[in-house]
Order: sequence, then C-alpha cells, then structure tokens
Amino acid sequence: MRVFRRHGFRRSSLDETAEEAGLTRQALYHHFSSKEALFRAAIERLYEQALAAEVAASRAAQDAGHDIADVVVAEIGARLGVLFEALQGSPHLDELYSEHLAQARDIYQSYSARFGEQVGATITRVCRARGRELGDGVTVAEVARCVEMAVHGAKSAYPSMQPADAFLNELATMVRMLIGGALAQPRAPAATKSRRRTGDRR
Repeated sequence: MRVFRRHGFRRSSLDETAEEAGLTRQALYHHFSSKEALFRAAIERLYEQALAAEVAASRAAQDAGHDIADVVVAEIGARLGVLFEALQGSPHLDELYSEHLAQARDIYQSYSARFGEQVGATITRVCRARGRELGDGVTVAEVARCVEMAVHGAKSAYPSMQPADAFLNELATMVRMLIGGALAQPRAPAATKSRRRTGDRR
C-alpha cells in the first residue's frame, strides 16, 4: 500500500514493492503472479482491516452508552478511517479509486455486502439492548441499505473523500437523519397516560 500510495497503480512496480518489503523480486513473484494480483490482495486486506475496525468501533460506542445513530456513525467512521489512513497524503487518490473498481470490483462488491450486513447487525443488536424498535413497515435490511447508499452519496459529493472532515460530517448528518426517521417513537409510560386521563376528568 505504501508503494501504491506513493506512485499510484500505473507507475508502481513489483521491483519497488519487493524492495519496500525487503524481499527479492522472485520471492514476491512466488506469492503474487502480477502487479494486478498484488493490488487485489492489498485491497482485500485493506477492506478486511476496515471491517474489523468497524466491528470494534460499534461495540465500543455501544458500551459507552451512545444512541443507535451515533453507534452507526462511529462504526462507519472507523471503517472509512482505515481507508483514509491507508491512502493519506497520496497524490493518486482518484487513480487508485478508479483502479480498485477496475481491478477488484468483485472484492469491492463482496465487502460492500458485508459492510451492509454489519450495519444491519449493529442496528438489530443496539435496538434490542436499548429497547427500541423500527417504525411500522421498516426493516433492518432496508435501513442498512439506506445507510450504505448515504455513504455512496457522500462519495459522489466528495469523490476522493477529501477533505475528510467535511466528508465525514456530511455523512454523519445523513446517517443520523436516516436512523432517527427509521426508529419508532418511544411510547409514553402507561402510568403517565393514566395520570393525564385522571387529571382531565378533574
């Protein structure tokens, strides 16, 4: 990733990568038959790290007592933070993004599905822990899909996800609005309703 970040995909070589890793070119070829294979492996590892960070962040935010929307915001922020860190300072962001879709679209699609499943699992878990429910006719899968659409929508406004702070702030606003709109409104306690009815009769 350091070599790809420094030179972009097209100008990177296996020789440079072998040198960066302290390997001979032959040793690197033993594991990766081409630069494309190496790039795919790097992308897959990056996504796996992002997924692990997402899971950890969602648990930490829940344990800290955050509400459902902020737990989801935290986990997506952690996921994207891994991607930001891997590409930070690269002058080749646009090229790397387009090449990762060209060279590893199947990996991208697979992890997009896994990211959506993770968001759905988080919503289910935190709703259960907080005693909350989704509104009538709203499913967890639909909410998770909308959250992922918000991520992609934010990327369309910030193609390189830069500046990162503006990108994340806008995304967080969209996610909070989505989650807030999807949740059923808490019901008033029965005792409170009873007191109100008694007061009305007086």
